[in-house]
Amino acid sequence: MKISYNWLKDFIQIDKTPEELALILTDVGLEVEHLELVQAIPGGLEGLVIGHVKSCAPHPNADRLRVTTVDVGGEELLHIVCGAPNVAEGQKVVVATVGTIVYPLEGESFKINKSKIRGEVSEGMICAEDEIGLGQSHDGIMVLDVDAPVGALAKEYFEVKDDYCFEIGLTPNRADAASHLGVARDVAAYLRADVKIPDVTAFVAGDGLTIPVEVEDAGLCPRYSSLTISGVEVKPSPDWLVEKLAAIGVRPINNIVDVTNYVLHALGQPMHAFDADKIVGGKVVVKRVSEGTPFRTLDGVERKLSSEDLMICNAEEPMCIAGVFGGEGSGVSEGTTKIFLESAYFIPVTVRKSSKRHGLKTDSSFRFERGTDPNMTVIALKWAALLIQELAGGAVSSAVLDVYPVKMEPFAITVHYDRVTSIIGKEIDPAEIKAIIEALDIKVLKEQDDALSIEVPPYRVDVTREIDVIEEILRIYGYNNVEIKTQIKASLTTSPKPDKEVLNNSIADLLIANGFNEIMCNSLTKLAYVDESTAVRIINPLSSDLDTMRQSLLFSGLEAISYNQKRRNINLKFFEFGKTYFANENGYEEQQRVSLFLVGNRHAEQWNNADAAVSFYDIKGVVDAILKRLGISNLQVEEVDSDHLVYGLAYVRGAKRLVSFGAVATGPKDKTDVSGEVFYADFDWAMILKAISKNKITYQEVSKFPTVRRDLSLLIESSVSFADLKAIAQKTERKLLKQVNVFDVYMGEKLPANKKSYALSFILEDDEKTLTDKQIDAVMQKLILNFEKQAGAEIRK
Repeated sequence: MKISYNWLKDFIQIDKTPEELALILTDVGLEVEHLELVQAIPGGLEGLVIGHVKSCAPHPNADRLRVTTVDVGGEELLHIVCGAPNVAEGQKVVVATVGTIVYPLEGESFKINKSKIRGEVSEGMICAEDEIGLGQSHDGIMVLDVDAPVGALAKEYFEVKDDYCFEIGLTPNRADAASHLGVARDVAAYLRADVKIPDVTAFVAGDGLTIPVEVEDAGLCPRYSSLTISGVEVKPSPDWLVEKLAAIGVRPINNIVDVTNYVLHALGQPMHAFDADKIVGGKVVVKRVSEGTPFRTLDGVERKLSSEDLMICNAEEPMCIAGVFGGEGSGVSEGTTKIFLESAYFIPVTVRKSSKRHGLKTDSSFRFERGTDPNMTVIALKWAALLIQELAGGAVSSAVLDVYPVKMEPFAITVHYDRVTSIIGKEIDPAEIKAIIEALDIKVLKEQDDALSIEVPPYRVDVTREIDVIEEILRIYGYNNVEIKTQIKASLTTSPKPDKEVLNNSIADLLIANGFNEIMCNSLTKLAYVDESTAVRIINPLSSDLDTMRQSLLFSGLEAISYNQKRRNINLKFFEFGKTYFANENGYEEQQRVSLFLVGNRHAEQWNNADAAVSFYDIKGVVDAILKRLGISNLQVEEVDSDHLVYGLAYVRGAKRLVSFGAVATGPKDKTDVSGEVFYADFDWAMILKAISKNKITYQEVSKFPTVRRDLSLLIESSVSFADLKAIAQKTERKLLKQVNVFDVYMGEKLPANKKSYALSFILEDDEKTLTDKQIDAVMQKLILNFEKQAGAEIRK
């Protein structure tokens, strides 16, 4: 949401700089995300001064140029060569001095330099109005009134006022602050200042054209206020109104529509102007229409209405989607002379649903769907009518029709002083609490020794309970004014085992130390990425790309890889702690996962380091390192059969798969526009935590005796895996065999068909004594025998 600094001063007297005010707004809960200087004229006329042409003579070397001397209030006259046909001695003119950057209406900006033009020195430029953004004319230079002060700054002479725009990250609960008046209220509460509400005492009702209003669904439209204005002239808005709207990024349309936008952003009350002559049957009906009723909106799109949409209708057809968007056939146009002006309060949920249903997000719907002030409709209506009369002529031709059958009452709340102290953590003087409450436009009904009985106005839709009022007191009192105690009383508690956060940080540190970057992806994804039979769908998705809860971390990670690849960042190591979601017969299931991604080269390009692409063994090494860090061992190895992986392995314990990893298949990569080979690992983090919880910390004394290594080369069937051989070895020798590793694999023409060669290493150790050759040979013979018998291996000599 954008707020203008100058516009804010229409509601409250401020002696704070924009920077100081930005800090105040942030302190009271209206976080200023960006502060921007807004210039009504590009460049703000900086460097331009008022000059007096003292002499003007023909250029000796050019027929169409003049050589002038100009007084700009300095010690010496400036020599300026000018090509304008209307330059003459005695004129008061606008001069761009040397060093000034000029911003013309068309073309690029340029800097004024001291130069020679056809042999004559030129120390500036006498400006035309289009060259400095003050008008469209380029017939000649601007000639000012004779009383224009020489040497005065052009920005002061033309009263050019810079503005500042605050970009406020408005939270959904603060509907009351969605306007300049709402922001002014918070600033006033903080500074203990007064807020100025627009004066509408000059409003005079008429009796020439009355358009009756029927509200058929008061449950969705509790209040509807309206009037008519006749004899208006639709034309462009004056500069002051255009500048106000432009400061917050609103495009001016015409004087009628601009007034409704002005009132909306000033008071937070959305309004709509209808062409009164286009209201068929001469009456307005607020109701719901039949399902599928066609309706063409102001953007020229024909939409099918829902029976749940609240509509502003004439006697025959709908004219406007209530609180959201107007219709093409009833809007104000250049030929409009009579208008019907509405100012209403709609129930937020109906506007929110209609806005979502039709994909229409407007300034009106933004405010209506959060909750507007039901007591502001008539004030806004009268103010808008006065502004329209001022800018478009005409006269109010009816009384204010205010359909308000059931008044919306304020919220009655009791605030206890001890509760305030307990929540805030500091005892605040009751007089200060009362002052803050009253400064927030909250009425104090009754004072008691230990509490206040108050009434909160209905526009504060987020303040309905005592705890809400305490939050209001705290944000105005100031979070920074609540001291942090030097001593904190605490009791010791046992933490869960394992501590999930400590564990996550430990693994994150391990991965980051190995060159990984953590990613945090959206849990919403495309339906095309999931199994529809177990998909968790979003009822009101933001878009078709965010309509389903993800069932895997794979696709969101691949999208991150694709984003980087398209920006030439191709060597990537990512990890993510995230959740996946599934629908089942019992409702929904949420799973905690951890994913790893490797793509590109193992190392960045260097003169002394040859490029080497990451491989399956890189991802396996990282997975093994994580499991080792977690103290998880004695896992079975399985090959992975998955649509998402071309090949890969899984580590399992019993029937539970703890992690699977491998090379990502072509299908997922094509869906996410990823190129190259991608290696992916997926941890079931809940199973990991469960496995760790059963770990027991044991200590084993470091052996005093040396280890022994022996190697074997085996010729085996292609179907036999290393895991099979390792299992045979560990079963054969349980005490002395400490490690089994494969250090070479060969498959080629020199071997028989369907055969491969494995070179294995065996680490032997006795914790109690040094191994003898006899013991070592006995173990190796048993290994050879079992490999031959159980795996059909042939020992290669």
